Amino acid sequence: MPLMRPLDPTFPIERQLAVDASPVVLVNVFTLDKADEQTFCRAWQDDAAFMKQQPGFISTQLHRAIGESPTYLNYAVWESTAAFKAAFAHPEFRAKLTAYPSSAVASPHLFQKVAVPGICVA
Repeated sequence: MPLMRPLDPTFPIERQLAVDASPVVLVNVFTLDKADEQTFCRAWQDDAAFMKQQPGFISTQLHRAIGESPTYLNYAVWESTAAFKAAFAHPEFRAKLTAYPSSAVASPHLFQKVAVPGICVA
């Protein structure tokens, strides 16, 4: 199971799950030992296949840091915090976390789009 280390220690994922928001984007940064990359990718793929079947799931994309850094970023879009919370708390998903290598550290955080006039829409 990956160690959970919040991006913002004052507002960890457990507190974010109580906020009613939609849509939301999960950004999850993973750090791990280079030797564990294949194990990590298999575990993430299995998780993503499960999440893809959950109500409210929209999309996901895994990114790897460039160069020699074994750092990954998962970007997933959900219809709402409630939909993500239900999937995140699902016993089958929770059991899948044991497949991650012990070196993995996950830093999940939920976001919403911000409108910036002339640049991007929310």
